[in-house]
Order: sequence, then C-alpha cells, then structure tokens
Amino acid sequence: MHGALAVIGLRPNCILAAPLLAAALCGHPQPATGGITTSFGEIYVQRDSGPLKADVYQPEGTGPFPGVLVVHGGAWRMGSRGQLSGVAQMLAQHGFTAVAISYRLAPAHKFPAQIEDCKAAVRWMRANAPRLKIDPDHIGGYGYSAGAHLVSLLGATGPEDGLEGAEHAESLPPTRLQCVACGGAPCDLRPIPDDVDGLSFFLGGPPATCRDQYRRASPAAFVTPDDPPMFFFHGEQDQLVPLASPALMQAQLQRVGVESQLYIVPKLGHMAASFDRTAIERAIGFLADHLQKQGQ
Repeated sequence: MHGALAVIGLRPNCILAAPLLAAALCGHPQPATGGITTSFGEIYVQRDSGPLKADVYQPEGTGPFPGVLVVHGGAWRMGSRGQLSGVAQMLAQHGFTAVAISYRLAPAHKFPAQIEDCKAAVRWMRANAPRLKIDPDHIGGYGYSAGAHLVSLLGATGPEDGLEGAEHAESLPPTRLQCVACGGAPCDLRPIPDDVDGLSFFLGGPPATCRDQYRRASPAAFVTPDDPPMFFFHGEQDQLVPLASPALMQAQLQRVGVESQLYIVPKLGHMAASFDRTAIERAIGFLADHLQKQGQ
C-alpha cells in the first residue's frame, strides 16, 4: 500500500502529520518593507459560513503589475493566509501584486469548496484590478503543500470542468491563470485504493464511495495543451508528499507541449523545502519570466 500511495503523492500518515506541518509552515505577517503597500483582511467573497478574506501586498509605483494568488497549506483542514506572508512580501518586492487568501477548510467544508474559493479570489482580483494595480491579463498562482495542490488544480481547470462554483457566470471575470508556481504538491489522487479512507475528511469518503471526487480533486486529471506554464519544487527527502507526485504531472505537461520545470531541493523534507530560499527565488523567477511584460 505504501508504494501505491507514494506514486500518487500521499503517505498513509499524512493526516496525522498535518498539525506538525501547519505549525512548521505557519508564519506571522511582518511589517512590509521596500516600498510595499499592504492591506489586510479585505473580503473577497461572502459564503454562508461567513466572509473570506485576503491580504494584499502591492509594489511601489502606479502599475499595473502582474498579480499572484498566494494559497497556504495545512492538509486542507487548517492554516491561515498569514503562512506565506514572507513569500507574498518577496513577490511584491519583485514587482507583483500578491494576494494571500483564506479559504474554507475541511472537514466542515468538503471539496470542491476549496477550489471554488480560489476561483472566486481570482475573479475578485480581476474585478478589482485597477484598485489593486493588477494587470488582469497576467495573473499567476503560488502555493505550498495543500496550497500547491489547489494552485495547480486552479491552473489546470476551466469552466468546462465544473469547479467554478455556484456564482459562476459568463458575465464575471474568468478564473484561468497564466502561470503556476508550487511546492510540495500532491497532484494525483486517482490511484488511491478503494478502501483507503485517509482523505474522507476532505473528499467525503473513501474512493469506493465517491471515486469521481478523487478524479475532480486531481490536477493531473485535467492536463491539456492549453494549460499555463507550471513550475514545481519539491524536497528530495519529502516523506509526506513523495517526489513522484509532481514529477509525473510535470512529465504529463511536457508531453502535451506545456512548459514546465521541476526543481528538486537537495536533502530536504516536506516542511524544510517550503523555506528553501533558492527554491522560492526560482519559483518567483519563473513567474516573472511568464507574467512580467518585456520592457515593463
């Protein structure tokens, strides 16, 4: 069983490890420096369970700047938008408007609530592009762990895939991303055996009872030639989400002609890789190459 789960990118103990993972990835928002303007707690969508909020990090200048949606990890069941505040600040310092979001968490909210919230956030970014100094035609995503799963799923899916949410309408801004950068990403949940229920809290049951949920929650299931460029980074010694997970999706993307890269962080595991400066800088560089206009 361990071998099968390693191929799909999840270990049997991933849920037990979630509290430790969330604690290790969690940070606290720090005062922005280098001419960055910040706005904390902006409401990007109202849900029955309450408002969902975003923290916005804007570069100095008039813009418009490429936007980057920043999505936190925590095994889909915990965490906060402050976890990746350091990355959001780095993005703003490199000329992006970074938008770090909260989203509905399992088990109170089952999939696809999480991806619907991410898509709502992209709509909000585009609808408020002038105020946020965002170029609505150049928006990317950055996430780690569960956030990487959501960002890669956001990058690979469109309206035809049925994950846009109840508020979707042709009159609203689109949710398609132009670039994705993500680390420690579980990319394919389809091969999980029928009787393994470790993700029931997130997907509503073991695969035997809701197999289509596991497909809909698998970014690799939606790879098509029109996907945006994607950058993956992953700890060489990751024991929570094995390296095979992003490696297989990256190979799929390459086979259909989508530019993709995989950077293996030497000697580090899942939690430590999230802080690796070289990996983060490579991810931001990839976003810059694909989102920032020449001569801007």
